Amino acid sequence: MRSIYLVLDMENDLVAEDGPSGKGPLGEQVRSRGIIPRTAAAIAKARAAGVPIGFVRVGFSPDYRECPSTSVIFGGAKQHGLFKLGSRGTEVHKDIAPLPGDFDIVKHRVSPFYATNLEAILRAHRIERIFCSGVSTVAVVQGTVRDAHDRDYVCVVLEDCCASASADDHAAGIRALQRFATFTTSDAVDFAA
Repeated sequence: MRSIYLVLDMENDLVAEDGPSGKGPLGEQVRSRGIIPRTAAAIAKARAAGVPIGFVRVGFSPDYRECPSTSVIFGGAKQHGLFKLGSRGTEVHKDIAPLPGDFDIVKHRVSPFYATNLEAILRAHRIERIFCSGVSTVAVVQGTVRDAHDRDYVCVVLEDCCASASADDHAAGIRALQRFATFTTSDAVDFAA
């Protein structure tokens, strides 16, 4: 089965220790759960298995033309200078930085399928299975799995590479996905299976 590993929203605004969310509860969960080193290990395993990597990032043009002002999640991005493309904030964390040949999927909403190049990448490479992980479990991870499921992709979530702003939110997010995906860990994942 042809696969891809999607690394979801692991960008500096969200996960860097000095990033806006990295200083808060989400960053605390990312650090306490070891999300970045576990994700780095999973990426290395995927590369060794010949599985392509796609880095999904939320980002807006410098004038925020794609940013929905009515969104509870993104409405304040312009005011706070968050998720501005071309800034350090939208770069993938340095410890898991992309390599040449990795896919860059820039999204303007929660789901990486909405108005992005993801579907074209999946079809061009005849992908059938999506491995994914990232932050947050209750937003992009859920959005990815639900949209992928409805497009007939097999979904596998690397649970120990996901986090939300609280352990309870993460657990609730995983419970909500039980019917849509299977789960593994960065240690147990077999990208070649």
